[in-house]
Amino acid sequence: MHETTGLLIELGGVLLALGILGRIAGRVGFSPIPLYLLAGLAFGHGGLLPLDASEEFVATGAEIGVILLLLLLGLEYTAADLVGTLKTQYLSGVVDFLLNALPGAAVALLLGWGPVAAVALAGVTWISSSGVIAKVVGDLGRLGNRETPIVLGILVLEDLSMAVYLPILTALLAGVGLAGGSVTLLISLGTVSVVLFVALRYGRVISRAVSSDNPEMLLLVVLGLTLLVAGVAQKLQVSAAVGAFLVGIALSGEVAKGARNLLSPLRDLFAAVFFVFFGLSTDPADIPPVLGVALALAVLTSLTKIATGWYAARKAGVKSAGRWRAGGTLVARGEFSIVIAGLAVGVEPRLGPLATAYVLILVILGPITARFTEPVTRKLTNLRKKPEPIGPPLAERLDDPANSNS
Repeated sequence: MHETTGLLIELGGVLLALGILGRIAGRVGFSPIPLYLLAGLAFGHGGLLPLDASEEFVATGAEIGVILLLLLLGLEYTAADLVGTLKTQYLSGVVDFLLNALPGAAVALLLGWGPVAAVALAGVTWISSSGVIAKVVGDLGRLGNRETPIVLGILVLEDLSMAVYLPILTALLAGVGLAGGSVTLLISLGTVSVVLFVALRYGRVISRAVSSDNPEMLLLVVLGLTLLVAGVAQKLQVSAAVGAFLVGIALSGEVAKGARNLLSPLRDLFAAVFFVFFGLSTDPADIPPVLGVALALAVLTSLTKIATGWYAARKAGVKSAGRWRAGGTLVARGEFSIVIAGLAVGVEPRLGPLATAYVLILVILGPITARFTEPVTRKLTNLRKKPEPIGPPLAERLDDPANSNS
């Protein structure tokens, strides 16, 4: 009874604090993710108010948070959207990977963290935050801009790439070796291919089978199916997050819309718990030693993301201003960087503090670059242009008889 009382008090205090922080972030038009991470640092080991009774419950809630994040992300896309994006923007996706994943891998290797940590840090620096970017685009009123579909296309490719990347990372973390990793990757690719095929061919049938006019029944069926598939996927070492993402892709139409409305509050709740849990597992004292590296990596990968967006928009025929807006919009990192770091923190403990500092920097910097990259580059371009001479050159004016005193 005493343990339950402690659990309720701690959990209630954490959720109340998160609610207050979320309201503060909403008032200033800011993403709450950095505040949730800071709350986790405050509640964790080495922080101001360490949690004891509720830590195990928060850990379970964090796993559910990752699953719901990926499920809701999958519900945003149809299989046809994904296939169309793959056909038209795959080259931009390759450029995105090369420019943004390689710096993370290189830094990990230079720090002597080993190849597995290099693969993990590559993912941390590669994947932009869909949630933060979607909010920024809406707040800036750019939903109808020509570069916005390009930005969303890059995000879709990154999200779909998780279905391949996460199983590879999971296999490496499990130490199953090259052969085992190859089998895991084949299983993942096969599963993704089958799900996309079934969703394209039988998506309406699946949606009708899951559909219900009763919101309670729809919630239970979709959530139960997602947790079941996520558990089976994890058992096969494919990644629970990928399983949840594929369930979201398989659902479409009114079912997807209804599920989004019902599950969005749950996602927000458990996602907040996930960010707090990640902060709990990070000792604040471990952040200052890696802060310089995190800052340098943030600056470098901000520039590479801007270059990615500029290239993708240029390839699509967007004019110069739209190219810079697309690049600045892609800078923010967030939920997926934390998910990846959370998976790999057991292999390299310093990866957690580095990822925390890195995400804190870029989740703050991202909305700023989205707003100001294009105006700043336009002003710099105008400064570089030579001013047009007023009137004819001086020699011509001296030779002009009208200017003679005689």
